[in-house]
Amino acid sequence: MRPGPAPWLVGEAMSGLELPPHAAALPVLRAVEMHTGGEPLRVVPAGLGPGPEGATLLERRRRAAAELDHARRLLLLEPRGHRGMYGAALVGRSELPGAHLAALFLHGAGYSAMCGHAVLALGRLALDYGLGPAPCRPETRVVIHCPCGPVTAFVPWDGQRSRNPVRFHSMPAFAAAADLTVDVPGYGKVVLDIGYGGAFYAFLSAEKLGLDVCSSSVRDLVDAATAVTEAVKKQFKPHHPDSEDLAFIYGTILTDGKDAFSDEPTTNICVFGDAQVDRSPTGSGVTARIALQYHKRLIKLGQTRTFRSSTTGSLFTGKAVEEAKCGDYTAVIVEVSGEAFYTGTAIYTAEEEDPLKYGFLIK
Repeated sequence: MRPGPAPWLVGEAMSGLELPPHAAALPVLRAVEMHTGGEPLRVVPAGLGPGPEGATLLERRRRAAAELDHARRLLLLEPRGHRGMYGAALVGRSELPGAHLAALFLHGAGYSAMCGHAVLALGRLALDYGLGPAPCRPETRVVIHCPCGPVTAFVPWDGQRSRNPVRFHSMPAFAAAADLTVDVPGYGKVVLDIGYGGAFYAFLSAEKLGLDVCSSSVRDLVDAATAVTEAVKKQFKPHHPDSEDLAFIYGTILTDGKDAFSDEPTTNICVFGDAQVDRSPTGSGVTARIALQYHKRLIKLGQTRTFRSSTTGSLFTGKAVEEAKCGDYTAVIVEVSGEAFYTGTAIYTAEEEDPLKYGFLIK
């Protein structure tokens, strides 16, 4: 039998564990710790605090940024977290009748619209902690409402617990721009693509910047990708048919240039937010990259590509499973598969007199 919802996840102290002195006015955040492909995920099933209210998840995302950002900082930044920490806060309800749960995605610089590695992890969590549908063999369908829209996870179930690998079907993903020329300070004019996989990314081969995604230092790759992101933000304005809240450049993904279909893995590194490095191959990035490859007729429906993280070597697979529409864009639904693992549980508190209670980052 799977466990029911653990009381401590939704506000009660763990049995036998007394909370340390803490400020009554500040949130006590109870978390399940996970990782997918090496990318951490700190899941807060009870959310960041009272509210935020809103008719839609996107509205609650805006309200969380305005009213609960102290909780995001407390949860993810040093000394409780680190520059690469990532989080997911569940919200009490979704306005979508078919959704089993809804989540806000958090990182060191703010709030993202989609997170594939989190979806893979949340699929397992939903079954193991009784937060989703009743599980069934051989796999269970879990609809997760993300700020970008509903995403469906398919989670293997052996009768007692969830298993790997988990896969998800994305919202419609599309090519926003192909072969776009951007003037990048320090690197000159470079040609790149913009893809949407729940978030907008710039894509280009690291070779165009004089680097090798497999052998150059992470610092050099991060600096180059950050320069590209800042240049693209100034020279290209993305558009999303559903909401302008989704129309922002999230980061840059540098690749090995191997975009044509092959059975061999292709390697990339994703730099997003405020120069944050994804340790996994990036679920939303794989989604966007598959959409670009399909748009350029480099792959066909049903052809599976394997994507490798240049930092950890972890692998995701991706394939376009059906065509779709997103406004005027010809889009595809992408299936992404990866492995998510539990690493622990934790309770995070703060004392009122702590001058660093809301966290800090050293760059």
